[in-house]
Amino acid sequence: MHFQWDWLCLGVLIISSVTAEIESEETLDADVEVEDFDKQSQETDVEREKSSLEVVYQTPKPTGEVYFTETFDGVLARWVLSKTKKDDVDDNTAKYDGRWEVEELKENTVPGDRGLVLKSVAKHHAISAMLTKAFIFDNKPLIVQYEVNFQDGIDCGGAYIKLLSSSDDLNLEHFFDKTPYTIMFGPDKCGEDYKLHFIFRHKNPKTGEYDEKHAKRPDVDLKKFYLDKKTHLYTLVLKPDDTFEILIDQSVVSKGSLLEDMVPPVNPPKEIDDPSDKKPEDWDERPKIPDPYAVKPDDWDEDEPSKIEDPDAVKPEGWLDDEPQYVPDPNAEKPKDWDEEMDGEWEAPQIPNPKCETAPGCGHWVRPMKNNPNYKGKWKAPMIDNPNYQGIWSPRKIPNPDYFEDPHPFEMTTVSAIGLELWSMTSDIYFDNFIICSEKEVADRWAADGWGLKKLVASANEPGMFSQLVTAAEDHPWLWVLYILTLALPVGLGVLFCWPVKKTDEDIDFQKMDISKQITKGKLKREELEDDEIELEEEKDNEDTAEDERREMEEIKRELIKKMCREDSSEVVGGGGEDIDDDEEENEVADGSQEEGDKSNRSGSEDEMKEADESTGSGDDPLKSVRKRRVRKD
Repeated sequence: MHFQWDWLCLGVLIISSVTAEIESEETLDADVEVEDFDKQSQETDVEREKSSLEVVYQTPKPTGEVYFTETFDGVLARWVLSKTKKDDVDDNTAKYDGRWEVEELKENTVPGDRGLVLKSVAKHHAISAMLTKAFIFDNKPLIVQYEVNFQDGIDCGGAYIKLLSSSDDLNLEHFFDKTPYTIMFGPDKCGEDYKLHFIFRHKNPKTGEYDEKHAKRPDVDLKKFYLDKKTHLYTLVLKPDDTFEILIDQSVVSKGSLLEDMVPPVNPPKEIDDPSDKKPEDWDERPKIPDPYAVKPDDWDEDEPSKIEDPDAVKPEGWLDDEPQYVPDPNAEKPKDWDEEMDGEWEAPQIPNPKCETAPGCGHWVRPMKNNPNYKGKWKAPMIDNPNYQGIWSPRKIPNPDYFEDPHPFEMTTVSAIGLELWSMTSDIYFDNFIICSEKEVADRWAADGWGLKKLVASANEPGMFSQLVTAAEDHPWLWVLYILTLALPVGLGVLFCWPVKKTDEDIDFQKMDISKQITKGKLKREELEDDEIELEEEKDNEDTAEDERREMEEIKRELIKKMCREDSSEVVGGGGEDIDDDEEENEVADGSQEEGDKSNRSGSEDEMKEADESTGSGDDPLKSVRKRRVRKD
């Protein structure tokens, strides 16, 4: 059993070492992928050095038709700061005097790559730029894409953009919150409300007024995009078939129809409630009413209490009626600074009466309360179906005088400018790589040249697992206990199952018993066994043993005969004739016994095996053994 556990532990160690090698190879492969980025840079126009952080940045360039692009790597000649004020706001905060700067990222910096950074706190910011050419909503999709990084997180503020509507009086220096826009898109957060706006202003074909239509909230958790301090890519795709998609980091987080998934709907209902219709005074909306014919029973007593004393209760034996439940603390002492004139007469604090600890109770005994079987409460008439029930009243429907049907809400107001009009309680919000186009491939290529490089650098600078665990433990010290327990568990199991166990005396005795049994069975012929193969092997072993014993007996006989012959010859010389005859007889008997021994050894009988063992294993001399055989022969 211990041998099996040793092999198991060895296997675990081998698997662990192989896993470690695989992880190191994966790490090396990841480094190789980072170092091999030079090959991919031929398509993305990005050159990468040997180090994962040493990169040569090149400004992205659009590969197709675009309506607007901005990388903020050059001068901001076309961007205009607003010089106006907000309406209905205190003069101290009404100005759009928030500061903008063009800077590199604080973390995961790509040398040479810069973006537009909102720098002020608790101020209004407004900056805008004209498109290269206006976008007309006809038969081409609209794709709006840009990058945002909340470098210091975000408490309350937005990072959305506005696509300003074309008009003859559009003046970017007067860009403010009420400037007409066609689309508003981007992240916004205040408190614990994380939003991703997609709003478009729809023109009522009857009245000419504009209403805001809001897309439904995405079903994904947006919190991580605001707090991880990474650069994220926001994309809006509007299609001529009146559908839309919203993507974060090139993954769809929301999609739907402009006709069905906007709040309020684009098209109003065909019918509305008649505002002049009022509910009649005799309209009965009660589905159930008390039974008017029900009468309270005569035996119904509404004055019965819900609880009464239990008359069957008996005071427990040993109840201390004269002992209070609390007594003054005998060990308490009046404080030295106690002033009876100011503080009053001093009294020792009360403590539970020690005599009551061993008794069922102390003080005045009161019978316990129980439920009153006669209690019924206030009588109420049972409820029955209302025969006059008319249902829930609702006003009648009339045709909606404002009804219209816009089958293609995609055909929005032409866009001619882009702007950021924001309020934030957190600074250093980073914007970069704006693009407005009609082809998704163009936007994807633009993202690969800009956001893709930032993502690669951030991944290369990502701390390892150990660093993340240490950082988490610094914020939550109780995690150290969890780490220690996690490490101690496998070590304890390894010591428990893999450490060699010292053999006890019982194990040694058990092994000795097994060995003695094997030796005994090897010398003696075993009893009959049911397995034929075991019997054949045992017979073969017995024949080999008998053959060796026979040869040893022959040698003993020869020595005995020689000795006897020498003795007989000396006795003949002295005149002992009878002894010669006896010796001859003994020789004949010995020869006969030798022949019998050959036959018996070949047969392998059990009696002859025992006699052979006795003749060789006992302390008798060779002569005695020969005599024993002769007696048995006779």
